[in-house]
Amino acid sequence: QVHLVESGGGLVQAGGSLRLSCAASGSIFSINSMAWYRRAPGKQREVVAIYTTGRSPAYADSVEGRCTIASDNAKNTVSLEMTSLRPEDTAVYYCAAQVQTTADVTKFTDFWGQGTQVTVSS
Repeated sequence: QVHLVESGGGLVQAGGSLRLSCAASGSIFSINSMAWYRRAPGKQREVVAIYTTGRSPAYADSVEGRCTIASDNAKNTVSLEMTSLRPEDTAVYYCAAQVQTTADVTKFTDFWGQGTQVTVSS
């Protein structure tokens, strides 16, 4: 089993910044990717940013240029720096990871954190 724990959410004024962190622990052979998703009130969950091993990070158009995702493979962590925050960024942010949990290098399982609330006031 793998556990993801997010931290760093909170209340911030529009234009402000926040840094979210996520740490993965448990039966981890390797991590193929780590990502941040969010679910705003009344909306479906959407991807914010993805960090895939060996590839350039990818961002949703809505956060491009305002967010930076970074991963430390040695520590099994991922962070999301968010700047110039807008009220529409208000959401619960979830960390997700695609994890190899056995010696089978072809098998990866998706795991999710509990989420952390980000509220941006206008």
